[in-house]
Amino acid sequence: MSEGLRERKKRQTRRRISEAALGLFVARGFDSVTIAEVAAAADVSVNTLYNYFEAKEDLVLPPDEASPQRLADIVRARRPGESAARAVLGRLREEVRRHDRKVGLTEGFGPVFEMMRAAPTLTARLENLGRQMTDALTTVLAEETGAAPEDQTPRVVAGQIGWFHSLVYSEIGRRVAAGEKPATIAGAVLELLDIVEETLGERTLGYAAG
Repeated sequence: MSEGLRERKKRQTRRRISEAALGLFVARGFDSVTIAEVAAAADVSVNTLYNYFEAKEDLVLPPDEASPQRLADIVRARRPGESAARAVLGRLREEVRRHDRKVGLTEGFGPVFEMMRAAPTLTARLENLGRQMTDALTTVLAEETGAAPEDQTPRVVAGQIGWFHSLVYSEIGRRVAAGEKPATIAGAVLELLDIVEETLGERTLGYAAG
């Protein structure tokens, strides 16, 4: 189905607000910019801005891109016979190879990353997001494997998957801050993912093969 005029205008408005916000945040710092200033820069009312973004942090980490269900969704969508860990490893490799925005490999992301790192509320949200992702994945793994309530295996496996997922983002962030180009970073992160896969035990790599 083709995009209607109303949907296209909403998408364009959302993008305009997001770009205006990031420009101000990078220039002045996340905490120094008000919602009213973002709305003025995007030429919308404050109420309109809140219709698109419920919180100031959503302007940088929109829920549809930074979702607590990310890992759980990847595992739910995996191919028949594929394990949870291999599904996440595969998705990360795909995103890194195409320099996906989800993993911060777009050109010009460096200043955005530095802005995020300097904002305590954003770093706290990212930490909480990581915990939420692991918790949601634990629930999916327990449901799919029929694990008993006292069985800690789903939580342990989810924790390992959450660990290497976070490791990838940390490595990308470190290299972005050092000024490396996306292509260089992608190559290094793909090598890191190979090491992760070689290091993980077979129980984790084979767990919850759908």
